[in-house]
Amino acid sequence: MKTTKIKLVAVLLVVMAIGFSFTALNKITVKGSDTMVILSQKWAEVYMQKHPGTTIQVTGGGSGVGIAALINGSTDIANSSRPMKSSEVEKLKARYSTLGVEIPCAKDGLSVYLNKANGVSELTIKQIGQIFAGKITNWKEVGGIDANIRLYGRESSSGTFAFFKDNVVKTDYSPSCQTLPGTAAIVNAVKKDKLGIGYGGAAYAEGVKDCKVKKDDKSPGIAPTAETIKNKTYPITRYLYMYLKSRPTGETKAFIDWILSAEGQKIITSVGYFPVK
Repeated sequence: MKTTKIKLVAVLLVVMAIGFSFTALNKITVKGSDTMVILSQKWAEVYMQKHPGTTIQVTGGGSGVGIAALINGSTDIANSSRPMKSSEVEKLKARYSTLGVEIPCAKDGLSVYLNKANGVSELTIKQIGQIFAGKITNWKEVGGIDANIRLYGRESSSGTFAFFKDNVVKTDYSPSCQTLPGTAAIVNAVKKDKLGIGYGGAAYAEGVKDCKVKKDDKSPGIAPTAETIKNKTYPITRYLYMYLKSRPTGETKAFIDWILSAEGQKIITSVGYFPVK
């Protein structure tokens, strides 16, 4: 009788171990870009409906936070709205002897948000850069009213912060720029502030107006729309990325393959971003 109980306990332990192993194998963690949170959550939601044995956990925090989590081994996939920095690649290589895998998964237009009551409706890239660098400080300098410009931007761990700095500001941000934890917070701030200006993903522009962006003084102002972002006539466009330590396998590979399929790419449009294919 005692032997039978021991065998039964052993069998139960094996079954539990298999169960825990199965759960671990079918759990995917995704962390990083706040710009990509809504999109990734939608991907996860639809995929889990079709694959009930798989759990996908999606969290934000910023591109830098996601890449740091990838390096320290606490996430399977790092979402990023900017390419990995060489210093980050070196850390990944030092820890795992791999350069990582970069997967462009969507396109995005980076909007410049204005309050709807603002008389300014278009700016050149140079003007936008000078505004966020603190070189242009009054709306009258760009055709608006005589009032100080109030700046809203992302925190330094954000990929959007880095991309906008590198491609638009091209120097340090003005110390007067108020940093906020997420694009939705920037939109909300500009919506309430007639003198405010901010930046972020085009999909978030609700309750504010998109500034038309001009490449230079002689170019027309272009609004971020599905067509202008897709054909790259809108001047501030970028890819959104997923990063992994190495080539995906198992359920992670299946999830990524599905994201890049026609079905997964179709979801991108419904959320307000644009397919890579």
